[in-house]
Order: sequence, then C-alpha cells, then structure tokens
Amino acid sequence: MKKIISFFVFVLAFGFMKAQENFEVSTLRIGSYKVFMPKAEAEKIAGIKLKNSDGEKKTIVKYTGETIQLDIYDNYINEANPSVPSITYITTSSKKFKTKSGIGVGSTKDDLINAYRNYPNFSVNEDWDDNGKPVKNAGYFNLEDRQAGTQLSFKFVNNIVTEISVYLNEGC
Repeated sequence: MKKIISFFVFVLAFGFMKAQENFEVSTLRIGSYKVFMPKAEAEKIAGIKLKNSDGEKKTIVKYTGETIQLDIYDNYINEANPSVPSITYITTSSKKFKTKSGIGVGSTKDDLINAYRNYPNFSVNEDWDDNGKPVKNAGYFNLEDRQAGTQLSFKFVNNIVTEISVYLNEGC
C-alpha cells in the first residue's frame, strides 16, 4: 500500500511540475518572461544573476531546458521609477513555444498568414544583410500591439519560421 501511495504522490508531483511549464507566446511574452518585466523578477525565474545588455551580446537563459535570449536595459516606468532595469527584447528558436493559434518555430509563412490575416496591425518585410542588400528567401512577419507598445516578430527562412521575438516597439 505504501508503494502505491508513494507512486501516486510521485505522479501527482510530476504532473504538477509539468503543469507549471509555460510555453505561450504573445505580443508581450515568451514563456514566463515578459517585455517590461523587472530584472529582479526575471532573475527569480532564471535562477541566476542577469546582466544589463551592452547592445552587442544578449543574455542567454535556460527555461525548462529551452534557450531564450533576453535584452535588459534601464527603462522609464513612471516618475517614481524613472530608471528600472527590465526586459526589452526576448527571442527563441525553440519549437516548444507557440502562440494560442499554434504558430511557432517550424510553422510556414502560409500558416502565419492564415492565422493572422484578420489581425489589425501586421506586416511582412524582407530581411537585409549587413551591407544593406535584401536576403533571398528570408523575412519577418510582424504583429504590432499598439496598446502594449510591443511587437511579436516571426523570422522565416525559405518560408519556414526559424525564430520568434517579442520586443518593445520604440516606434510607438
């Protein structure tokens, strides 16, 4: 009987741990990391100290075994908090993260168009190399969330999503 109870507790605990995993992508988040999230809160999730970005190198964290890159900068929150280190950019190439529409790394450009054709603010743009020339068969499908001041961007190569990014839209 003790073995059965122990097994049941183990299964229940494992199921609870699995239920806490968050692989959701939206115009505000990838997993549990959100744009505007204070650095201290992100450090609790990451379990490590995070450094502010220098514009060159992104901070890489592991989230449930998957790699996520973060940019952390000092951001204005309000008059009481004029300079708070917080997340401004999140990106991943993991296939586990998906939008509520089921779109993620591995989805096609047609999947994106079919899922978001009625979204009020989307755009499709070609990719450019460091010399200012268009990159053949590569581009970005962007969803702008004007209310939140963020953008969700899907990078595609040969019409397949290879990377997902969520970031502060400084054009707002």
